[in-house]
Amino acid sequence: MDYSWLHAPAAQVPETAQTLLGWEITAGGVRVRLTEVEAYAGTGEDPASHAHRGSTPRTAVMFGPAGYAYTYFVFGVHWCLNIVSGAEGEAAAVLLRAGEVVDGLDIARERRGDVPDRDLARGPARLVVALGITAAANGTSMIDGNGPLLLTSPTRPVSRSTISAGPRVGVAAAHDIPWRFWITDDPTVSSYRRHVPRRRPARKPAQ
Repeated sequence: MDYSWLHAPAAQVPETAQTLLGWEITAGGVRVRLTEVEAYAGTGEDPASHAHRGSTPRTAVMFGPAGYAYTYFVFGVHWCLNIVSGAEGEAAAVLLRAGEVVDGLDIARERRGDVPDRDLARGPARLVVALGITAAANGTSMIDGNGPLLLTSPTRPVSRSTISAGPRVGVAAAHDIPWRFWITDDPTVSSYRRHVPRRRPARKPAQ
């Protein structure tokens, strides 16, 4: 297996993200082939990264070592899963946005309900549910086989010529940076939605 991306610096996280397309993640009896990812750098130049302003108890895992899981809760409803990358001490992570369930379909269907197979892991929250991932995965290795997740190299390698790039989804800052990568025309890739700031209701003038 080629794990050379584990030694890539944080500044190369877009390249690492593309490398991870086609890799497979196994958890909870389900195996998913990654078809869409997003890159986030914590080098001070990416305001959309959780680690943009430095290490906190929440983001400490993003500072390495590479190959570990970084999970976080969004909107008080959903968990998302990232693969930490970059040299130790340099924060970077790749968000797993979507994938194709290639093993454990029945288990994934039990977790996701009556949805088409293409939608079982189509989106970061759906992917986490399909794999049965919980907060306990945070900070565990995805490489050594001792944690709840196992990341393995592709059984169907992805050529760079079949990878598309575009802006990241749902981020309030740096949303036009084309650091979202996906396998072109793959049906499991999620829909793009640009972040729309919430408008505060106008105050009524004093009477």
